[in-house]
Amino acid sequence: MARMTPSEAMVETLVANGVTDCFGIMGSAFMDAMDIFTPAGIRLIPVVHEQGAGHMADGYSRVSGRHGVCIAQNGPGITNFVTAIAAAYWAHSPVVCITPETGTNSQGLGGFQEAVQLPFFETITKYQVTVANNTRMAELTARCFDRAMLENGPTQLNIPRDLFYGDINCEIPEPIRIERSAGGEESLKAAAELLANAEFPVMISGGGVVLGDAWDETIALSEALSLPVVNSYLHNDSFPASHPNWCGPLGYQGSKAGMKLIAKADVVLALGTRLGPFGTLPQHGMDYWPKDAKIIQVDCDPKMLGLVKKINVGICGDAKAAAKALLALMEGKSPKCLENREEREALVAAEKAAWEKELDEWIHEKDEYSLDMIEEQNGEDGSFLHPRQVLRELENAMPADVMVSTDIGNINSVSNSYLRFERPRSFFAAMSFGNCGYALPTMIGAKVAAPDRPGISYAGDGAWGMSMMEIMTCVREDIPVTSIVFHNRQWGAEKKNQVDFYSRRFVAGELENQSFAGIAQAMGANGIVVDKLEDVGPALKEALRLQMEERVTTVIEIMCTRELGDPFRRDALSQPVRHLEKYKDYQ
Repeated sequence: MARMTPSEAMVETLVANGVTDCFGIMGSAFMDAMDIFTPAGIRLIPVVHEQGAGHMADGYSRVSGRHGVCIAQNGPGITNFVTAIAAAYWAHSPVVCITPETGTNSQGLGGFQEAVQLPFFETITKYQVTVANNTRMAELTARCFDRAMLENGPTQLNIPRDLFYGDINCEIPEPIRIERSAGGEESLKAAAELLANAEFPVMISGGGVVLGDAWDETIALSEALSLPVVNSYLHNDSFPASHPNWCGPLGYQGSKAGMKLIAKADVVLALGTRLGPFGTLPQHGMDYWPKDAKIIQVDCDPKMLGLVKKINVGICGDAKAAAKALLALMEGKSPKCLENREEREALVAAEKAAWEKELDEWIHEKDEYSLDMIEEQNGEDGSFLHPRQVLRELENAMPADVMVSTDIGNINSVSNSYLRFERPRSFFAAMSFGNCGYALPTMIGAKVAAPDRPGISYAGDGAWGMSMMEIMTCVREDIPVTSIVFHNRQWGAEKKNQVDFYSRRFVAGELENQSFAGIAQAMGANGIVVDKLEDVGPALKEALRLQMEERVTTVIEIMCTRELGDPFRRDALSQPVRHLEKYKDYQ
């Protein structure tokens, strides 16, 4: 055991866990530890807002597979982390949130920047601990890092600010990493038997495939059984889009081909997915979940098995190990599905071709409101672009190694139909937490972890306003990214509900904004406005060239029509009923 200060103990534990980057805003609460970050080889990347730091830690973690770390001043700095940590929780990201707290000598007195900080994160972290005795600093810091990896989610290390000081005897713990198993022997055998007897099996490739580095094993299992593969919601990077077995994502604004094919399944292998409710809702007018299919679910968290969908076989195991085990168990069997392999493969190809043709021809939304908006805006000067056409042009201009983050919102959600990837750890969305202001800071963190890969963020003009100031972080800290802003001058997702349910009574949905390209230029970045379809692809390619070759951040402001895609939650709304006389006209 060595003699050191608690600050040294915490920093050395970060070093032992491979931490080289940390996101946050400096503060007096942890300045004694921050003072030695540089000689320890840790870069503290100062952000504009602490929520951005949390998202950056999430993005860093999602692309690297390592811990993302964020830290800030006690009280208001820490409460600003809450939204980002919730997003990391639903993305299963091993983010360690370090939360300095009011000193032990004044807690409960209502002092400056005081807050009881554990309850804020109680339901959105996998593990929380307060350092109550500074001799345990290294032990508890290490446990937060271990638990984040063990339980696939964020943890909170809460430290009263006076406990960074003193002299302690300390040993820095070695990180604990476990070997994950394939699951129970009997459940794997039962799953293999179902697959062997299936005539039309379909695989769902989920986030666990990405987090568990199971990409190659998933491809191998798919090829061995000629399995059509659909991505679980917002995990479009869980299977290569160029593979003939790939059928596209399920869920909101997903692939019709994938939905039609899974509807035919007699056995579904859900690999590395919790089968979240939002990701399996009816879409495109189809209630596609197969009612009579046998369901095999593989998840490393036993609490997820059968939680959302009824299952026949639950395998508590690692996606990579389970895929390898199932592949081995299929050896020597004669799967029924291979008897009609050519017929199934022809059907898959036909459904995919039909969907691609539909996307090519689906140049604008066709509901009455959208058609009115298109006519009105084309009558102005014709300089507004159809979002679907824009998304197709962006898709075609992207390189194979691209990383993309998407915000929440109408056009961003429609992008689920168009975003395809050739490698894992490429697509980052706010998942089922669905918060605005997610995409840009998350891509900044991803870019820090993978500076050799081009990074693009998507945001609508409403969501963009919540995080666009982090462009200053990109410029100041030399972290070049490319940001697409779909400027349609409205809160489109919620406005669609006002169209469908509230007789076009628009309240608080209109956004008349300044030029986001101009604002980007004022922050020191490159900013361009695109209002011609033929300029979309070239603009993106040039922005990515500047990003990768000249380390320039670019904001591409695309002027879009006010047409609207399907709403998020048609299932959660109903036609209004009014009882008071003064509201009778509002039903």
